[in-house]
Amino acid sequence: MKAWYTIALLVLSNAFMTLAWYGHLRFKGIKWFEELHIFWIILISWGIAFFEYMLQVPANRIGFKEYGGPFSLIELKVIQEVLTLLIFMAFTLIFFKTETFKWNHLVGFVFLVLAVFFVFKKW
Repeated sequence: MKAWYTIALLVLSNAFMTLAWYGHLRFKGIKWFEELHIFWIILISWGIAFFEYMLQVPANRIGFKEYGGPFSLIELKVIQEVLTLLIFMAFTLIFFKTETFKWNHLVGFVFLVLAVFFVFKKW
């Protein structure tokens, strides 16, 4: 059960982080937002990222073996990276219609899945 809680929290935290890092790029064309100084854009992004931390830190605590979780530190990082890329791709395809998913992206994701396989494989 701790594995599922960890993954769910990581999914949510990555959604907030993707929004914090890239969401402001989507607001081109909104006059009041375009007129904001970069300082205010950064503060808005930090405000969004706060929620990422509120989810990421507990996810790592719940999931880490030394705190009774099922994952090693390396496994947690690999899970987080794969989720980050999956959420980023979904975010990109939904909110940025000018971006396209190409064959080399698919090949890259296959390699990421292979990375997960090798990290979790007990030799």
